[in-house]
Amino acid sequence: MNVVVTGGRGQSGRWIVDRLAADHEVTVFDQKHPGPDGHAEVSYRALDLTEPGGVFDALTEIDPDAVVHWAAIPVAGNHPGVDLYRNNTLAAHGVLTAAGRVGADVVQASSDGAYGFFFAEETPVPDELPITEDHTLRPEDDYGLSKIVTEEIGKTIARRDGVSVASIRPSWIQEPGNYLCRDGDYVEDLSAGAGNYWSYVDVRDIVDLVEAALSGVSDGDVDGHEAFNCVGPDNALGRPLAELMETHYGALPDDCDVEGDAAAYATAKATKLLGWEPTRSWREAADEDVEPPAV
Repeated sequence: MNVVVTGGRGQSGRWIVDRLAADHEVTVFDQKHPGPDGHAEVSYRALDLTEPGGVFDALTEIDPDAVVHWAAIPVAGNHPGVDLYRNNTLAAHGVLTAAGRVGADVVQASSDGAYGFFFAEETPVPDELPITEDHTLRPEDDYGLSKIVTEEIGKTIARRDGVSVASIRPSWIQEPGNYLCRDGDYVEDLSAGAGNYWSYVDVRDIVDLVEAALSGVSDGDVDGHEAFNCVGPDNALGRPLAELMETHYGALPDDCDVEGDAAAYATAKATKLLGWEPTRSWREAADEDVEPPAV
């Protein structure tokens, strides 16, 4: 498969590129060209993804089978909100519009930030546990709003151009051997992880889901637009989730069906449609010694 990956030199994008390059023809779109230091099996284009003309020109020239749109400002707080919103939404509009025009299916990065929990002025108790993809999206911040718009763009091109789009909603991304969710300050302070209900995901589980979603959009298992939660198999503290919720928030949602140290987000949809399940827990991955890919 001929695949374009945007943001392929970013912290999580590099893991996606490294995996896909083994089986696919991959071109990375990113702000800077790596020169001779890039992945030997990958082509590169340096461009500004918020400039739709350049994006359209590059995508129509390559004419890929699929696009993995992973480029974005990945978190609130490091940029002025309007700059973050502009970057993320304009890039998504340019990339996905061009993908639709050339008939390329799309797998894109959304976020659990779209639900609006973490950056809310007061984090609410969710309407349900575990949180499914059907939970209402109600962010109060520009990052979460940008992810909702990104998903809406995906729905639009799916309707208009007949392509399939999978939006992946990762939680807090961890790299093997560098699990910030196991730092002492996080583990010992219940409030540190309460904003996303102590959720995390190993970057390699994200890569597995991106790979499964690429197969899904190509094979017809994803019809139109679908969103998928992407979290680890347990919570980052290794304690009963219901106990954590009651201790910190003093309440549980009426619709609550979690046992033990479960993650707060449901992943059953990705299992049903794509055959994906998270397999990497902090219990093993936090101490693994795995060199990050160089792309």
